[in-house]
Amino acid sequence: MVSFWHEAAGDSVLSAHQRQQLATVLELLETDPHAPTAIRAPEEAARAHVADSLVALELEAVRSARHIADLGSGAGFPGLALAVALPGAHVSLVESQRRKCEFLERVRSAADIENASVVWARVEEWREGVSRNDVVVARALAPQTVVLEYAAPLLRNGGALVDWRGRRSAEAEAQADRAATVLGLRRQEIRRVAPFEGATDHHLHVFTKVHETPPRFPRRAGIARKRPLGA
Repeated sequence: MVSFWHEAAGDSVLSAHQRQQLATVLELLETDPHAPTAIRAPEEAARAHVADSLVALELEAVRSARHIADLGSGAGFPGLALAVALPGAHVSLVESQRRKCEFLERVRSAADIENASVVWARVEEWREGVSRNDVVVARALAPQTVVLEYAAPLLRNGGALVDWRGRRSAEAEAQADRAATVLGLRRQEIRRVAPFEGATDHHLHVFTKVHETPPRFPRRAGIARKRPLGA
């Protein structure tokens, strides 16, 4: 299992303490009856959750970030794994559902992840995070146009959104590029990644904030999904 973490972390070597923190996270995924994931077996979760999260360390923007926001954190990925791998960064785990927040807090406390905090809020209403983050991450959260609208106001100028995606779609990417232009973002790259052996169609979509997001964004809760930008 450790080999998966080291392969995903690339040049970042995980200490014994960091490996133990990740092992504790995996243990709670398996044993906590309220863990919000269908993937509970430690070996499988190490691949599907931990390695898939740590693959973002390939990106310099992630490795150098000091303030990271994980949107729709759910079971804690990629946010908890990145907090363990990047002890010099603070990671905000933003989640709207109370029970998921309670689970995140149990895991954060049990694994002694002091540089992460749980934020119980809808992303559109998290005013404390506006313009404060070097990196925003999102994994299996929403259509990309929606993720862009959620993330843009939370980024400082020059900050980056990293959005985990599967199989590519030219139509969806074109729509996202149109939405990005409205929001002050620009697509930087789409990086194909292989977080573990046998992984296929795994991509990190990276957008950079190139100018201020118009103050009308984000729109009211639910509007980004109902009336997506770039359509």
